[in-house]
Amino acid sequence: MKKILVSISLFITSAVCVLAQQTPKYVFYFIGDGMGVNQVNGTETYMAAIEGRIGTKPLTFADFPYTAMATTYSASNGITDSAAGGTALATGAKTYNGCLGLRPDSITPLSSVAVWAKQAGAAVGVSTSVSVDHATPASFYAHQKDRGMYYEVGLDLIKSGFDFFAGSDFLKPESKTPGQDLYTLCQNAGYTIARGYKDYQKKTKKADRMIMFQTEAASKVDRTAIPYAIDRKKGDMTLQEITRAGINFLYKKNPDKFFLMVEGGKIDWACHANDAATTFLEIMDMDDAVRVAYEFYCQHPDETLIVITADHETGGLGLGNGDYVQRSQYLRNQSMSAPAYSDYISNLRKKAGSKFTYQLVKEDLKKNFGFWKEISLDEYQEDQLQRAFDKIVSDQDKGAKSMYASESAFGNLVKSIINRRSRLGWTSGSHTNGYVPVFAIGAGAETFHGRINNIDIPVMIGKVAGYCTSNPND
Repeated sequence: MKKILVSISLFITSAVCVLAQQTPKYVFYFIGDGMGVNQVNGTETYMAAIEGRIGTKPLTFADFPYTAMATTYSASNGITDSAAGGTALATGAKTYNGCLGLRPDSITPLSSVAVWAKQAGAAVGVSTSVSVDHATPASFYAHQKDRGMYYEVGLDLIKSGFDFFAGSDFLKPESKTPGQDLYTLCQNAGYTIARGYKDYQKKTKKADRMIMFQTEAASKVDRTAIPYAIDRKKGDMTLQEITRAGINFLYKKNPDKFFLMVEGGKIDWACHANDAATTFLEIMDMDDAVRVAYEFYCQHPDETLIVITADHETGGLGLGNGDYVQRSQYLRNQSMSAPAYSDYISNLRKKAGSKFTYQLVKEDLKKNFGFWKEISLDEYQEDQLQRAFDKIVSDQDKGAKSMYASESAFGNLVKSIINRRSRLGWTSGSHTNGYVPVFAIGAGAETFHGRINNIDIPVMIGKVAGYCTSNPND
């Protein structure tokens, strides 16, 4: 019944927006980093499977009435990286892999849709589940020839003058010059820094500009990103909280007009690791954040536009690996991300000492992955696990690396087995040139349809929202 009511609401409110043809005052731009078509379809298939049925259970954003498919190549490569992909989605212009907000000449700056919104009088926010100076969020405010110039990217963040930023932290806030660390410079520029959502709630009333990071304790553990949804513990900052804070702050800043970009950054990280369960839960988590925006949309249906897309596909995810069966429901048995499991098994070895046996690990795999319980293993897979365990004991586990994580060879094998048994395949540990989906709802959403280039998306947003009549970067 709840799903029917949501669908009816989506239909009615979108119909109202089409008839009204009003310029949106409030624009939400969600980017699922690495989220290709199969990541979305795989998540919806997984959601149906855990309900015990074949088919799909639609994500909120995938049920939006207007859809398109976008190409993602960069100016230098058939397969884009997140810097060039983010720049395309932010500025409507292509650049080379690794470059942020500059033309391919590495000199000429490109302005982003966030800048256009600011120039049009809107309050502006840029937020992410990873660090605020990472490639995708940085594409909306930075102008650097190398995405790895994190301190310089941080300086560009301050220069932007945007009203709201949120993410895990800065990656490289330090400076050799006293008083020039990014935290001090942000405060000198009028930004209030909040550490966590509760701290944000305490400080928001008196803040003119806001940067919301996770707690200092969380950053000491991992400053690169907030935890994966699958690994989240009580008190961890969430993308839902980031979105809620962004809406709250921007609406307070300018109740007549705002623009908010929200990135689900760790979808990409999970796909680099070929970790299907973690990927699907990250997409579901971003959908929870989209629902926060959708709640706002329901209160302002004639004045709000929500657009969801991705900068590229990561991993070459295949939904099927040899027969006509899918068992993605097996993934629900996985209780932690693949990198977290590698740390877990290392700690288990230290804790167990001489009692660290293959039988102990088998019992643990039953508990944390459902092996030999819901998921049967063949003789070859059993032998692989035994051999991999023996290498841990003899200190010969040489490990495995993905773009954003290091794993033990044993943990990597466990992940590979659950992928295989779930009938999922991956062609790459990197990005691919697959189409990415575009979903839209609200005022002007009918603009988003058919096959488009990723550089079309920010220009469409700019035109629909009245920020520009053509691409300012042309």
